[in-house]
Amino acid sequence: MAIVVEHDKRRHDILERSLDVFATEGYEDTTFQKIADSCGVTRTTLYIYFDNKKDIFIGSLKQILIAMELDLHAIIDDTSLSNHDALYKMVMLIIDYCEQNLKLFNVLHAYLLQLKKSKENPKEKINRRIIRLRHLLSTVVIRGIKSGEFKKDLNVHSVVELIYILVESSIFRIAVLESEDLSEIRKAVAPAIDGLVK
Repeated sequence: MAIVVEHDKRRHDILERSLDVFATEGYEDTTFQKIADSCGVTRTTLYIYFDNKKDIFIGSLKQILIAMELDLHAIIDDTSLSNHDALYKMVMLIIDYCEQNLKLFNVLHAYLLQLKKSKENPKEKINRRIIRLRHLLSTVVIRGIKSGEFKKDLNVHSVVELIYILVESSIFRIAVLESEDLSEIRKAVAPAIDGLVK
């Protein structure tokens, strides 16, 4: 049992430290050797945990998404919050995660462009990663409609799409425009969610 725990801890540490390498070097210039050096392990040891740098990069992204998902679940499970407040907190939390990972989103942008050049479908990769996020947002919208807090005629898919557009806009501003200020997007969240209430 201790070996499994140690293995998982080492893997987690590698994913954490590799984020700094990707953020500093960029996706293309990051090498297995640079990651190994940053983690204080040999390349051979690194191969025990990962097949290539792409696996490490995807693992790093997953680790961030899992942490965010746990925080989103905590908001959903907080019975002291109205559905309006829960949805507002969820969107603000997602924007917070975007701001906290500015450099990573720049790397993600480069990674997606590289995928496109190699004829892979970046949209398919992104959609697989965000399906849970959409589900969590839908859960609160549906709960709000059922409780009578939100308008009954709301189209859940359209509401989630509107919220997701705010998230995409945040990522676009960070990754493409290299903006560190998402205050305008934050200001747009309240009116968008206020419009759902009866």
